[in-house]
Amino acid sequence: MGSDLKTKFINHMILNRYSKETIRNYVRIITDLARFHNKSPDQLNNEQIQEYLLYLIKDRKLSWGTCNIYYSGLACLYKKVLKRDKTTFTLPPGPRIKKLPQILSVEEVKKLFESAANLKHRVLLKTIYSAGLRVGEAIKLEPKHIESDPSRMMIRVEQAKGKRDRYTLLSRHLLDELRVYWQKYKPVKWLFAGNDGRYLSYAGARLAYVKAKKKPV
Repeated sequence: MGSDLKTKFINHMILNRYSKETIRNYVRIITDLARFHNKSPDQLNNEQIQEYLLYLIKDRKLSWGTCNIYYSGLACLYKKVLKRDKTTFTLPPGPRIKKLPQILSVEEVKKLFESAANLKHRVLLKTIYSAGLRVGEAIKLEPKHIESDPSRMMIRVEQAKGKRDRYTLLSRHLLDELRVYWQKYKPVKWLFAGNDGRYLSYAGARLAYVKAKKKPV
């Protein structure tokens, strides 16, 4: 991708408030497309772009979700930056998976907490359930996000879904649990840190839930 086109592409995304990660991914996608055809992206037609998408699906065997990210990057360049009116490359519809959310009873939730492997896992699960957080939100909490002032009693969730910070209620019971947890683990950067010093991974949090759910009380 030529430097002028790359600059124009990046500037468009910056002006439209794309995240740094999205900008980095989209630039990588367009660069990969250019290397695939050994041509500048603005010289490619719809058939060539469609051929690249087919290559991602058939040869690289990328998941539909990943291919959809590639498609979004391509659409951003060709439809929004290059303003092509007749952009017809497509991505086949993704698989339709219907899965009902699992609702636990009060007794099941109580057993889940009692079966947690350790204090960290128990408090993590209680934080998710009590504050109504997504797993990805809970694992990225920092101590400063717990606002325990009696006049507020809130948990601040930064960069939640939709890229807007939000607040959720902090119950007295959860605050008491967090204080016990604080005394034992003394978290610094992340409230629920993993072994590598970063926040606990999504997989780690998921495993804590699965183990607690399977463990007999």
